[in-house]
Amino acid sequence: MQNTAPVYSIADEQRARSESAAWARFTAPGDAAELYAAWLALLATRIQRSRAALLLTRESVDGAFSVAAVWPDARRDLQYLSPVAQRALQAREGVVAAPGGESPPGVDGLAHVGYPIEVAGELCGAVVFDLGPGPLAELQTALRDIHWAAAWLTDHFRQQALAAREAELARIALFNEAMATAMQHDQLQPSALAVANELAQRLRCDRVSVGFEAAGQVTPLVMSNTATFDQRSDLVRWIGEAMDEVLDLGVPVQVPVPADEPLGALAHADSARQLGVVAMLSVPVREQGQTIGVLTLERITGPAFDEPEARQAAALGVLLGPYWGLQRAHQRGALARLRESANGAMRELTGPQHPGLKLAAVLALAALAFIGLWQTDHRISARTVVEGSTQIAAVAPFDGFVAEGLVRAGDTVRKGQPLARLDDRDLRLERSRWSAEREQLQRRWQVAQSQADRAAMGVLAAQVNQAEAQLALAEERLTRTTLVAPFDGVVVSGDLSQQIGSPLQTGQTLFEVAPLQGFRVMMQVADRDIAGLALGQRGELVLSGLPDRQLPIAVKRITPVSTQQDGQNVFAVEATIDGAAVAALRPGMQGIAKVVVGQRSLLWIWTHGGVDWLRLTLWNWSP
Repeated sequence: MQNTAPVYSIADEQRARSESAAWARFTAPGDAAELYAAWLALLATRIQRSRAALLLTRESVDGAFSVAAVWPDARRDLQYLSPVAQRALQAREGVVAAPGGESPPGVDGLAHVGYPIEVAGELCGAVVFDLGPGPLAELQTALRDIHWAAAWLTDHFRQQALAAREAELARIALFNEAMATAMQHDQLQPSALAVANELAQRLRCDRVSVGFEAAGQVTPLVMSNTATFDQRSDLVRWIGEAMDEVLDLGVPVQVPVPADEPLGALAHADSARQLGVVAMLSVPVREQGQTIGVLTLERITGPAFDEPEARQAAALGVLLGPYWGLQRAHQRGALARLRESANGAMRELTGPQHPGLKLAAVLALAALAFIGLWQTDHRISARTVVEGSTQIAAVAPFDGFVAEGLVRAGDTVRKGQPLARLDDRDLRLERSRWSAEREQLQRRWQVAQSQADRAAMGVLAAQVNQAEAQLALAEERLTRTTLVAPFDGVVVSGDLSQQIGSPLQTGQTLFEVAPLQGFRVMMQVADRDIAGLALGQRGELVLSGLPDRQLPIAVKRITPVSTQQDGQNVFAVEATIDGAAVAALRPGMQGIAKVVVGQRSLLWIWTHGGVDWLRLTLWNWSP
């Protein structure tokens, strides 16, 4: 039997070479795009009827799908395959349809085949084939081939997700380690130095510097693996200029500059050239949206900082900013914290945000200007008591005892009306004794006269005169045992109805009577206000018993002697009530009087008390 060798055409040889090249690219891809193109080419080679193929992958987080690979020519427009691709993504299952994507394939076998690629229930892409004419049974075979081949991409997407998760865990671990390192120290400088050393090791940097803003400039505070350094050195100056650029721009800046970076990095480029570093990255350290410092990373031999590293460094600046800001605030003095608060408030007021705050500030300034410029009456307030213009005291005329109390405080009396009676029994006995003594002495004088005894007559005459004087004194005291009202008025104080039989001493005040007509106001003015009062100044009085009426008053007399009342020095100031006397007034009524002493601004009126107290306190403390 004669053996015949297989015959290979030139097309078969080219196809084999193309497949071999695709396998080489697939097993050792340079990037994801090369992997996708090689995978699609190998799959298209296996599906014999393939005329064109398209691979879609989801590259963005917003869920949009983009073209990852096209076969056989990457420049070919395969927009006509989009309906089948959309159906496969929506249905999440294999789709076989005639060209156009709406009806099943015809008898000619022409078809568009779409198949979704899912990983853990999440759509990661879709593959679509344009198949030429052929048996309909081969369409099922094509779907199986796509299903088996999709396992490669599923594994690739799983590896990508795993790598992203590991990168995220590594990033979180770096954040936690950096924050833990910073919080090991209570002071700002050792905390920043420890973080700089940690970042230099973890991010493979030759030098990490941390600087903080002061007076509009950033000065390096610490450098990694450096205990001390000269602030006047060129190294510190060049790093400080790079940090100032970040402070001015408010965004991360790096060298080499990324292609999509619209802002320049002139200071960083100059500093990198002077310092001899290949890559430099500076990110702002932020606290409450404000840049308080800058974190600068340097690599002398490269490589350049990529986008994930830049984002990671920027996140570190935001993470460490509040803690470092708190440490910095604690180390500053009270004046520095006050100045920082004032600067922050000014930035809020002059910035483009917080319109409500700006409106409130404008209204506050307008209110302050109003109370500072508006002039009004400055009035001095004082507690007052209403007294009668004439007030007479009824006192005990001699030592004795209370026999009867006829009136009490608040009673209205008429002139000559009895107020009280004193016990007169002792006085009557004394009057009887002196009357009998006088009669006896007169008889003895008559006997001496009949005997012409001139010496005895002289002595007895003197004794008679003495007895008559004592008798007259007893008679006078008897007439004064009844105390009467000196005029029509009201009893201001005194009540003997509960003191019947009580002993009295000569001159002891029993009652005070004030007239019903004519009143005066006694004001108790604090010593801090007495200098503003003058005779003739006018004001108003409101009494507790008449809160709905304002009575006009005028200052009549200022007592130059102070007294203690309620723990403060006060001066007694007498004022008169203008106009006709008010029938409802009674001596002893209390209230508040306000006397106008001049024109002052509302701001001065409300603050002069505190200002005067502060002046006195400073004078007391001054050496």
